[in-house]
Amino acid sequence: MKKLLLLLVAAAMTACNGDLFTQSAPDAKSMPIVPMRLVAGTQQAFLTDYLPLWEGADSLTVVGDKLTLTPLTEDWSEFEVTCPDKAVVATIEAWKEGRSCSIVALSGERNTNARLFTAGHLMRMVAVECSVRPLEIVAMWQNCRLPEQCIVWGEESFEVLIPTDAADMERSFLRIYAVSSEGLFNDVLVPLEKGSVVTSTADLTRHDHEGQILYSLMIDRFKDGKKENNKPLNRPDVLPQADYQGGDLKGITQKIKEGFFTDLGMTTIWISPITQNPEDAWGLNQNPYTRFSGYHGYWPIYTTVVDHRFGTEEELREMLATAHEHNLNVVLDYVANHLHINSPVLQEHPDWVTPLMLPDGRKNLGLWDEQRLTTWFDEHIPSLDHERSEVVEPMTDSAVYWMNNFDFDGFRHDACKHIPLNYWRTLTKKMRRAVPQKNLWQIGETYGSPELIGSYVRTGMINAQFDFNVYHTALDVLTRGHSVKALAAVVEQSLAAYGAHHTMGNITGNHDKGRLISLAGGTLDPDEDHKLAGWTRKIEVGDPVGYKKLALVNALNMTIPGVPCIYQGDEYGEPGGNDPDNRRMMRFEGYNEAEQAELATTKQLTALRRNLMPLLYGDMFTLQLTEKMWAYLRVYMGEWVVVVLNTGDEQATVDCILPNGIDMTQELESQFGHAFTLSPDGRLTVTVPGNAFEILTKN
Repeated sequence: MKKLLLLLVAAAMTACNGDLFTQSAPDAKSMPIVPMRLVAGTQQAFLTDYLPLWEGADSLTVVGDKLTLTPLTEDWSEFEVTCPDKAVVATIEAWKEGRSCSIVALSGERNTNARLFTAGHLMRMVAVECSVRPLEIVAMWQNCRLPEQCIVWGEESFEVLIPTDAADMERSFLRIYAVSSEGLFNDVLVPLEKGSVVTSTADLTRHDHEGQILYSLMIDRFKDGKKENNKPLNRPDVLPQADYQGGDLKGITQKIKEGFFTDLGMTTIWISPITQNPEDAWGLNQNPYTRFSGYHGYWPIYTTVVDHRFGTEEELREMLATAHEHNLNVVLDYVANHLHINSPVLQEHPDWVTPLMLPDGRKNLGLWDEQRLTTWFDEHIPSLDHERSEVVEPMTDSAVYWMNNFDFDGFRHDACKHIPLNYWRTLTKKMRRAVPQKNLWQIGETYGSPELIGSYVRTGMINAQFDFNVYHTALDVLTRGHSVKALAAVVEQSLAAYGAHHTMGNITGNHDKGRLISLAGGTLDPDEDHKLAGWTRKIEVGDPVGYKKLALVNALNMTIPGVPCIYQGDEYGEPGGNDPDNRRMMRFEGYNEAEQAELATTKQLTALRRNLMPLLYGDMFTLQLTEKMWAYLRVYMGEWVVVVLNTGDEQATVDCILPNGIDMTQELESQFGHAFTLSPDGRLTVTVPGNAFEILTKN
């Protein structure tokens, strides 16, 4: 049997030798295309969602007979896909001038009992363990489907051969998709460097999106680095909490140089909008009575001008250069949904906005779901009508301006779900053409179902969105006593919807939410008005258990797939209500004992995230799940990590069996000091106190 397997491997290596993809289209070797996710029946698709620079194709074909394609336009720029009512793994081949590019197509439910994980590698072979034998496997190198000869079966596992073409690329990826009779397996992602499997985080760079840890900051409330540009309104009708407080680009640069972000373990800084906002006050809060300045940056007057209260273009360039010198990315928060009513653009084109009045006589304000694509946030910031090309063109040009003229690494997009898909298609196409040398990352803000959120996550639109469903469910578990089973189910739902190695943002909170630690500590009630609470009483942490629960959320975010995101102050536990109480000026010193301990835990978690390949590229499986305890496994190339979350108030013990194929010779180390045992037959027990967690890693 072993001799036969060796012969099969030798034959496979011969099949994958040479310039295998000479006849592939150029995009076949570009960054991996997000898979096409289908449902049973017929659905419309747009070619640019997957190949943004293709105006059309000569034809589209399918490998196999599971899908039916029908062109809706002569050039296949729009087409229909008909899919059977069963799980499907296939590839659609896009052809141009005799060359093709493969797009993975997936349909059907995820079968959580069907598991794949990488067990190791040798030379150009990657060994994959499977819990059940797949009916079909699709192995991809970049956007090229590997020949069947590159998949070699053993008794309870298989091996995938890396093509020799991979040696020509600094960074490329091997991807594996499979289907069983019960549904889809998890997908597998393996980063390669010059064709060799990446096994050390030391070989990753800040451009590897899966390795990011995001830090969200509001410029005006972060650090005042230059007193000369401080321009508060100082008006009696604007309370200090709603006025400028002095944070600026110089302050960010200073903190980069001081090592603040590096010491915290961050890789990417998300800065709030920098475009020019109004010089006067707008909006109105009745209790207490106050108007607001544009300190937050979300009321753009000019879309290509740096607000002078934050700094100059030269200071922006200095900040970006300093960040890159310290191996940090910077993504820019960009507002495309609306302009301030006094914007010269709206003064010249007042018809470029959606109607304020609805046919039934209501004002179209804050109707987030009912009038998703037309509703206004407030009367002084009209929503733009992005169904019109004369609006989309200049607004996307303005966004590309920042990528063309400044060395940003991508965007955080505000109010993503309120803007039609055509805007995102246009923007990404322009960005790909303007800065093709950059591997930019774009993340959006959308509240809604996985179907709605995922409709924007396309190669031809944006890379990711914040996963508010995971955050809100975690909050319910920690503040309402819900079962952790609900959290595990939502995480699994996200893995099925966006892929097992997505870069969706997993947050501790943001500038639009009451502080998690105050909710967890009980000084904020989950059901009260968090804005009103922040205005009318002093919000503190409350019960010290809030620190433990904040750490639990950080532990979750640092150990599940996705990009962890820390909102400024959540690293040490800044309390507060909602806007503007959640935007207190950042504190860099004077922490109490509990805050110091929280900060130390955060740094320990970010260090684990950054230094363990299983937490970045490992395949994830639940080991045990009860009402209050969740234990899960991350495994990559045979190395594995176990995470145990105890969301209950009492000490509890996990008692589980590790899956077949796991390397039982790996010696384990407890990172947070809790007792565990591992027997030779794979039985693992871990005892964790209430509202705590443990991470077991390779010793």
